[in-house]
Amino acid sequence: MDCLFCDITNKKRSAHIIYEDGAAISVLDVMPRAQGHALVLPKKHVETILDIPDADMGGLWMSVKKTTELLKRTLSCDGFTIGINHGKVSGQAVEHLHIHIIPRFHGDGGGSIHGVVNAPSSLSLDEVEQKIIGVSR
Repeated sequence: MDCLFCDITNKKRSAHIIYEDGAAISVLDVMPRAQGHALVLPKKHVETILDIPDADMGGLWMSVKKTTELLKRTLSCDGFTIGINHGKVSGQAVEHLHIHIIPRFHGDGGGSIHGVVNAPSSLSLDEVEQKIIGVSR
């Protein structure tokens, strides 16, 4: 398998590594949206969050927390936007799960995560709830 992020986590390709533990490696994004924009890459190859084993989920999110703490401490940012592009339709360019941590600063011109998409359902919340929980029960 040819995977850019596997090459990075296996140290076959250089990257600006800012944090690493047993679960994940955090690198600076090569196309940063803000100073310190980082990607947290699980060391195991999984394409999306639905593919990661439950047993590995806690370690991955602890890596996200540790990377966020590092960025807060060193860059003195005012907040963060943290997210995942899940699947090609959402903008996932590399088919290896990665969590974006984007430091935010007062006056940076960015918006909230609510600005990513604006396509509300024509169904009522009750109908959407029934669609979701009716299938899962």
